Amino acid sequence: MKANRVKCSECALHPLCLPASVSVEEIERLEEIVLQRRPMQRGERLYNAGEPQRAVFVASQGSFKTSVVNEGGEEQTLAFFMPGELIGLDGLAAGIHRCDAVALEPSLVCEVPMGSLERLSQRMPGLQWQLLRNIGKSMTQDQEHLEMMGRKQAQDRLAMFLHGLSERQRALNRPADVLLLSMGRADIASFLGLVIETVSRGLGQMQDNGLISVHGREIRILKPDVIEAMAHGEHEPLAPLKRRA
Repeated sequence: MKANRVKCSECALHPLCLPASVSVEEIERLEEIVLQRRPMQRGERLYNAGEPQRAVFVASQGSFKTSVVNEGGEEQTLAFFMPGELIGLDGLAAGIHRCDAVALEPSLVCEVPMGSLERLSQRMPGLQWQLLRNIGKSMTQDQEHLEMMGRKQAQDRLAMFLHGLSERQRALNRPADVLLLSMGRADIASFLGLVIETVSRGLGQMQDNGLISVHGREIRILKPDVIEAMAHGEHEPLAPLKRRA
């Protein structure tokens, strides 16, 4: 492990990351296999679809998206990753990455080589358990995405997206009502199965109804209870978007 890197035991993401379920002594052994990649710039690729899986990654700062290119040559956004969330689990089954992983903003990434992780987890039940928890969390997020795509109303999909980001912010001990989006409208639209105009119109509709305020990429959730109800399909449709003069 490089000396200029914050130790796992000292990292603020410790409760969310791989060391969460291991002892102090075991964290020191984990730190020995953790590498730090160079800082990554917005748009830089962490890995590409078709590459062998050599490691799993965790953003200590910044955020990432995963995506694939469909048969029509269009990019489909699959997931977004915030600090402390494992990136690269898509390669576990076949040992080959099935998607691209790209930085959404300037980021710092910790790298854990797969071979070292496998050997160490065999001797550390706590680490093995934490890996299973992260795999389960990833599966849950995939299921929620499928549920989101099954919603007929665009505003419900947007509500699920905003509520999900808010809960992930809360897990990071960040304000849950202030979302600084690192992803653009195009990525959000692709993730939700919508067009950009529908995303912009939906956000405007929520703003007109007093649920959120939008300032560029900053979204403030003004009525989290209503957003949560919409995310669970328990709210009446919003009033139409007001016409601008």
